[in-house]
Amino acid sequence: MATTTTAPATVRPSAPGKAGRGKKTRLPRSKLPYLLLLPAVLLELLVHVVPMVVGVWMSLLELTQFQIRDWSAAPFVGLDNYKATLDVNGPVGKELLHSFWVTVLYTTFSVGLSWIFGLFAGVFLQRPFPGRAVLRTLFLTPYALPVYAAVITWTFIFQRDTGLLNELLTSTGLADDRPFWLIGGNSFWALLVVSVWRSWPFAFLCIMAGLQNVPSEMYEAAAIDGAGFWRRLKDVTLPMLRPVNQVLVLVLFLWTFNDFNTPFVLFGGSAPEEADLVSIHIYRSSFITWNFGQGSAMSVALLLFLLLVTAGYLLVTNRRRDPA
Repeated sequence: MATTTTAPATVRPSAPGKAGRGKKTRLPRSKLPYLLLLPAVLLELLVHVVPMVVGVWMSLLELTQFQIRDWSAAPFVGLDNYKATLDVNGPVGKELLHSFWVTVLYTTFSVGLSWIFGLFAGVFLQRPFPGRAVLRTLFLTPYALPVYAAVITWTFIFQRDTGLLNELLTSTGLADDRPFWLIGGNSFWALLVVSVWRSWPFAFLCIMAGLQNVPSEMYEAAAIDGAGFWRRLKDVTLPMLRPVNQVLVLVLFLWTFNDFNTPFVLFGGSAPEEADLVSIHIYRSSFITWNFGQGSAMSVALLLFLLLVTAGYLLVTNRRRDPA
């Protein structure tokens, strides 16, 4: 009987590096969120934090057009720029204080009117009716338009000799003469009209979204109890919109107080005294008179003021909301 012998299988040594080629190094799941946030953090540092730190450093220097080519070699003056800026008895402080009060008045009117128009437009469009979608689109058009295109259109409307507004006023007999709208005392009201026209659709959008969370049963119960429109607005709508209004008013305040594009485009970079907002005043101090040190000091002072107002506003509104 023949025996067959099987030769042992030859084991070939694997090439170095081939054994671990199929394995992939995986990032721990706990580190993945930080890795995804890293580009946004770097961009935020580059766009906001670094210029902010540089602006604070510039506010401590006597930086004018003579040192702009090598601004790091400008003389260090410490807090002298802040003293000149905040000295209301000096020429720089007086002009800045005037711009500050103009901005406060402008912001108060603009935020208040934008909120009122947005509130009543949102309440008006809360219930369905024919043509509601068309009205929503028309109401949101100013918010969707680019700011430069919209404000340039208003500059043509406010022209004294060829503007549409003066043409309507004179043709209808409401005015005997064509008034100036972009210079003098009327410039403040022209700026306010453009600001409200641009801001109220945002308020309308936020309030309309907040009204979607108000149960219709509350309005029905109020109507059964005999509550009219104003009573329902006071006792149902406004209390339910309090969280939305808290954020909305703060955002509108910050946007309006810092508004630069609207007056810059409307008045061509040099606003009249009656419409000299803080943003335009800082721009003129920095890029027209070439005093970058004082302009930076004004910007830092404005930032600190807005931070203080924001912190105080949130503290007060949160205390009012907690007992409820």
